[in-house]
Amino acid sequence: MKDFLTWPFRILGFWAWYAKEFAVANVAVIKDVVTVGNDATPSIVRLECLSFTEGFYTLLAALITITPGTLVVGAGDTTSKGVRVMYVHALYYTDMDELRADLREMEERMLKGLMLRPKLNKEATL
Repeated sequence: MKDFLTWPFRILGFWAWYAKEFAVANVAVIKDVVTVGNDATPSIVRLECLSFTEGFYTLLAALITITPGTLVVGAGDTTSKGVRVMYVHALYYTDMDELRADLREMEERMLKGLMLRPKLNKEATL
């Protein structure tokens, strides 16, 4: 019952958090475009996903892709443990572990915010 009562607030909380992250990413890209020089430090990381369903896996890929400065360049691989994998390109990260942690935070917030009863794949590693 508690999950059902808190679900609308979790949905709103996630979308508010994502809107803030989207705005911050926009500012970083705009700053790089309008200033002299290039601040980009492109990188690609492998992300093992926590979601069990195709729908949430696809939503995560869409959220990453529409966020300025990030792009899913490969998806669909599955590990021997059944964990879905995607490859993400980012423009402004020098530390790959920080990028993975930020992507993992986005996925956890998405799943906990949008799922009625959040269930995460514990086999996924960071």
